[in-house]
Amino acid sequence: SVGSNKAAGRFIADEHLDLCLNTKLDITGINAEVMVGQWEFQLLGVGAHAGDDLWLARYLLERLSEKYEVIIEWHPKPVLGDWNGSGMHTNFSNTRMREDGDEAYYNNIFKAFERYHDAHILEYGSNNEQRLTGKHETANINTFKVGVSDRGASIRIPQSTKSSNWKGYLEDRRPASNADPYRVIARIVKTMSEVE
Repeated sequence: SVGSNKAAGRFIADEHLDLCLNTKLDITGINAEVMVGQWEFQLLGVGAHAGDDLWLARYLLERLSEKYEVIIEWHPKPVLGDWNGSGMHTNFSNTRMREDGDEAYYNNIFKAFERYHDAHILEYGSNNEQRLTGKHETANINTFKVGVSDRGASIRIPQSTKSSNWKGYLEDRRPASNADPYRVIARIVKTMSEVE
C-alpha cells in the first residue's frame, strides 16, 4: 500500500532497514502489513544466529522509536478486533530437507510437529490465543494443520518445496510477534531431533 492513511510509519521502517543493513544483519526485506502502522521485516539467520539477529534488529527498532517518540508494540494482537494480528513466522530446514527430496521424511516432520503442538505453543509467545483464531490467515491455536501454500496452516509448505520434489524448507506460522526467538529455535530443533 501507499499513502499516509494506509502505510503510516514507512519512514521508520525504511530507516530501520538501513540501520540493519549498516549493522550487517541478514535482513532480506520489509513490507507494510494489514493494520495501518503495522510493519514486517524479514531476517535470514542460521540457527542461534537467527535469534541474535532478531534481538539486535528489535533493539535497533526500539532505539529508533525514541528518535520519533513512537511506541513499538510487540503484542500479537495489540488492538482487539477482526484482523490478523502480528506473528513471527519462522522458516526452518536442515541439509536433508534441502537436498534429499524425501516426501516421507517431510511427513515424519509433520507427525512430530503435530505430536508436540502444545509444547510448541507454550514456547511461541504470550497472548498468542488472541491471534491464532483460525481466521485471517492463522491456524486455530488448538488445532495442528499442514498445507501447501496455506497461510491458515500451522506449518505452511511452500509451493517451491513441493514442486522441487520435496527439497526446501518449511514455515512455522504459529510463533507470536513477541516470542523469544531462542525458545522458538530450541523447540524446533528439539522436535526435529526426534524426527532424526
